[in-house]
Amino acid sequence: MKIFTTESIRNIDRITIEDEGVSPMELIHRVAEGVVNEILGRWSPSKPTMVFAGAGNNGADALIVAKLLIEAGFNPHVVLINVKGDSLSRDCKAARDELLSLGNVSMTEIVHTAHIPPLTSDHLVIDGLFGTGLRNPLEGGYMAMARYINESGATVVSIDVPSGMFGDWNTRVLARNVVHAELTVAVQFPRLAFFLSDNAELVGKWKVVDIGLSRKAIEETATKYYYIEKEDVRRVLKQRPDFCSKADFGHALLFTGCYGMMGAAVLAAKGALRSGVGKLTVHSARCGFGVLQSSVPEALFSPDRHEIVISDMTPRFNYTALGVGPGIGTNDATRGALETLIKTIKRPMVLDADALNIIARNPALIDHITPGSILTPHTGEFDRIFGSQASAETRLLRALEVSHKYKIIIVLKGHYSATVRPDGKVFFNSTGSAAMATAGSGDVLTGIITSLLAQGYKAEAAATAGVYIHGLAGDIAAREEGEYGTTSGDIAAAVGKAVKSIMSV
Repeated sequence: MKIFTTESIRNIDRITIEDEGVSPMELIHRVAEGVVNEILGRWSPSKPTMVFAGAGNNGADALIVAKLLIEAGFNPHVVLINVKGDSLSRDCKAARDELLSLGNVSMTEIVHTAHIPPLTSDHLVIDGLFGTGLRNPLEGGYMAMARYINESGATVVSIDVPSGMFGDWNTRVLARNVVHAELTVAVQFPRLAFFLSDNAELVGKWKVVDIGLSRKAIEETATKYYYIEKEDVRRVLKQRPDFCSKADFGHALLFTGCYGMMGAAVLAAKGALRSGVGKLTVHSARCGFGVLQSSVPEALFSPDRHEIVISDMTPRFNYTALGVGPGIGTNDATRGALETLIKTIKRPMVLDADALNIIARNPALIDHITPGSILTPHTGEFDRIFGSQASAETRLLRALEVSHKYKIIIVLKGHYSATVRPDGKVFFNSTGSAAMATAGSGDVLTGIITSLLAQGYKAEAAATAGVYIHGLAGDIAAREEGEYGTTSGDIAAAVGKAVKSIMSV
């Protein structure tokens, strides 16, 4: 799914009105119907309800929501902001007149000042003060109103975006000055801001209502942001021919594990094998032989000359993809081996975990990483390498900068893991949950991405599809084991089921 900027959505909206003969009021009604359907599925008409409507088209949406709620048996009180009595947009005026035509509507219209009825934690609030047309952060009375809603403890449903938040970037916004929604009903598309953890407490859960904007305009409008879903990954993964052998699906080499951290090697190996690599070799400390051969007998074991750490990362056979990092530690011998590997191997590789920690100690290594390589850092690993970031938003912007500069792919792990490409495109992931916040989960991902690279997928596709498969495996494991009980071993075991689910029509 494409994720558009606010400006692009505004343009698609305009094309729909001009080229397809849809009136603005018709679109407002479609928005309101979608919002009301979400409300009716969650709350009963006996719920005390207050609707806050601004003077623009977001306010018009809210006023028609109020009308439809009344027709559904609710008894909302409407607070309409109409500064000086003449600030309503044309469509907002039309929506107000349509609402008032019902007769006996409970409404407070704020022209200069007005007393707003008490708002309590029992209330349902429909937030239609400001949409994505907002130009500057809230201040004055609007800021006070947002704080009043938040301090009431009421349950909030925001239309399109929480009032006070921008649809794209929010560096200038203070969270306390934005309405905090429990549910945000977005119009046609999720907004870029929804995918950044900084805004989670503001957006709450989000749903998208399809209002039938021009399909042609949507297809023809370019974007750099995407939300990856099952159909997108299904188009990438290849059906296997009947006549094939292990040689057709690559040979992956993993440098992983050391004394006390062989579990990481096991998890990465299982992730690689369950995602379809034809052949896998794990190079690790000699002490890991028994662990690997008994836990993952399908993998070949290449022993390092050192008993408890990896001291040499020189590949001694042909391979089609290489992954390095899970559980290797950061001792001097391993650091030296990794530095030699990065400086000598001119093939894209997957770098994770301790490989990233070693790079953080010697940032000059970034200059030697082969273009097309995939780095899979969590927040702390990214900041240690590329500098501490104040927010998820600045971290994503920094990732875009370094991805372009070094021509590397960066997977920023987290909820909606973001795969950042050198061409400036960002792919947010739709799978995975809090169940995956468990030690070793990232090791499984390293194995999956390395496996897909070995099978011949391009680095961009291997990273994006690998993240989706990993998250879906986590979802499958969580359904069986629960959010608390899911382990990384469960995630690795579910990788094959995840691929099967994606490939099934």
